[in-house]
Amino acid sequence: MDLGIKGKRALVLASSRGLGRGIAVALAREGAHVLLCGRSGETLEVNCRAINAEGNGKADWIWADLSDENFVETVTTAVNNKFGGIDILINNTGGPTPGTTQDMMPEKLETYFLSMVLRVIALTNALLPSMKEQGWGRILTVASSGVIEPIANLALSNTLRPALAGWSKTLATEIGRFGITSNLLLPGSILTGRLDDLDGAAAKRTGKSLDEIRSAKETAIPVGRYGTVEEFAATAAFLCSQPASYITGSLVRCDGGAARSV
Repeated sequence: MDLGIKGKRALVLASSRGLGRGIAVALAREGAHVLLCGRSGETLEVNCRAINAEGNGKADWIWADLSDENFVETVTTAVNNKFGGIDILINNTGGPTPGTTQDMMPEKLETYFLSMVLRVIALTNALLPSMKEQGWGRILTVASSGVIEPIANLALSNTLRPALAGWSKTLATEIGRFGITSNLLLPGSILTGRLDDLDGAAAKRTGKSLDEIRSAKETAIPVGRYGTVEEFAATAAFLCSQPASYITGSLVRCDGGAARSV
């Protein structure tokens, strides 16, 4: 299937590794021009060289930290200088530290709210005008399956990610007439460094081995295994495509059927 995004300009947040990097690679393979963003310039440069070596799309990178109060200005300026606007925005952020609700000290909650919610919304608002002007755009926000089924010991994530769900749905109703879609993509257990960290924390907390933790989690997933970054990224690329122009305001799961709700 031709996704119809060859030459489209895409910004992918937090794309030095994991899901963000996977999405950037998938979009570039469809011919998009991708701008990677993150805190590790060396890693981003390596990622860009690998993408450009494939010869499908094009890749460039910028250093930007979601915890920096100047994040929105830094990224918006870079997008305008390098692309002159944007067609596809992938809102992706790192996850917060594990912990219970009792671990959610006000200062920690505020810090993660700024980087995971406020700056995502502010950046989207800053980049929307060019999408409206051209009459086409894709806004895809990567959240967590905790939005629909809270995950044990991830109280911060369970608290903050749902705010993006309400925002994304509301945004979709406001921008649909401009040819812009807004969707939320919910990863389940996808094999990334973040998942390694969470499984390791669970093993330490419960006194079980890492293999025991993973075996139990995989048993609970209907497809019987963790997902791959490539599978998740392919889903993201489709939601950013021309054929997906009638999908908006949706929560899309990529979790192997793990969530028990309909």
